[in-house]
Amino acid sequence: MFDIGTATTLIVFLVGIGIGLPIGWLFVGSTALGLFITSSPATFIANTFFHSLDSITIMAIAFFVFSGALISEAGLADRIVSFSYSLVGRLKGGLTAVGIVATLFLGALTGSSVPCIAALIPLLVPRLETFGYKRVYTTAILCSSSYLGYLIPPSVPAMIYCLLAGQSVAALFLATVVPGLLLALGYGILNYCMVNKYTFESTEKPKLPETISESIKDILHTGRIAIPALGCPVIIMVGIYGGIFTPNEAGGIAAVYCLLIGWFVYRELTNEKLARALSSTIGTFGMTTLLLAGGTVLTRYLTRQGVAQDIAAFMLSLFENKILILLMLNVFLLILGMFLDGIPILILVVPLVLPLMNELNVNLVHLGAMMVVNVGIGVMTPPFAMSIFVGSRLGNVSPAALTKVMIPFLLFVSLPVLFLTTYIPALSCWLPKLLLGASVVGPW
Repeated sequence: MFDIGTATTLIVFLVGIGIGLPIGWLFVGSTALGLFITSSPATFIANTFFHSLDSITIMAIAFFVFSGALISEAGLADRIVSFSYSLVGRLKGGLTAVGIVATLFLGALTGSSVPCIAALIPLLVPRLETFGYKRVYTTAILCSSSYLGYLIPPSVPAMIYCLLAGQSVAALFLATVVPGLLLALGYGILNYCMVNKYTFESTEKPKLPETISESIKDILHTGRIAIPALGCPVIIMVGIYGGIFTPNEAGGIAAVYCLLIGWFVYRELTNEKLARALSSTIGTFGMTTLLLAGGTVLTRYLTRQGVAQDIAAFMLSLFENKILILLMLNVFLLILGMFLDGIPILILVVPLVLPLMNELNVNLVHLGAMMVVNVGIGVMTPPFAMSIFVGSRLGNVSPAALTKVMIPFLLFVSLPVLFLTTYIPALSCWLPKLLLGASVVGPW
């Protein structure tokens, strides 16, 4: 049974979410009210706020956010799109599949979802509309696949989870790769089946190679130009898993690399564009750190009050079967994803479910992969989906029409991959075990 302070904190927090208060300040404010009611020392907030940010992983997040902001400003996205055209443009539905392939590449550069949408929609949607592809469909593909940036390393949500759960960043980077590739493959297959429904007659045709030899030449040409852009994730991954530098150092190297490529290779990064990238990074990173610190204050207060233990006991009293408990956790996270962004969900839920997962002997790397996939799906689930808000504005389509086209991608690809990731631990644990060893991953 909750005491008066805990009950007040939870009620204020839930009501605040309902009326749309800023969630970062709501984390801190609801905790402060609970402490005040129970006459507890307010120094708990200051101490927890400071120690939650006293981590070198925070620095890595800042660098990766900056790298993502540089992608579109420094010309890397354009070269990746051109290379993606060469790879899949000749296939049935290939021009729209370019969005999936480009998102897969950009996910390895940005580590987030919104930068992918912001970079690709202006590049692809108007161009494909002139070739006879409906604007709403191209936008829907890009919005649906945007959270591949959560799964293809480096991933900001994965780093947040590791910070909260005390797990290896390198292990979780690898754990989300196979689910991410399964999602990309599933989207490609569904696009192949659906694309004819969303095309119309157009007099303008794309200039694509007509023979195999011409295609190979085109791939080699665009690939050569895209090598500097694609070299960033290669350097990061080889450096991390080759033991050359840590994930935190990789963030700094990625940022410097993108700066150098934009300045000296593609020569598109101007002082004005750099200022925009820095401004975007400061805003995003400031929001992330406030959410992380404020969320840690709330969850540690609730944990200290025994809420995490109460949740574990309640779930175990309802379901003794681990399969059902994981199912209910997924359903709970999916519902939260309809109303909150992924990072606040992770900050709020991870510390509260860890005692329950330890009780069930759930591997925490596997749990991390499952939760990152789940909160990624929240990017595309209405009514408050970030990709729908951003995509509808950039693509100049209505949110309702965009949501209708995105639903098949959610039902027939995203949710099946989520449940495969949940109930087949090998999908997430096999690769990190292979490259890092069983001692890092643990039993699964």
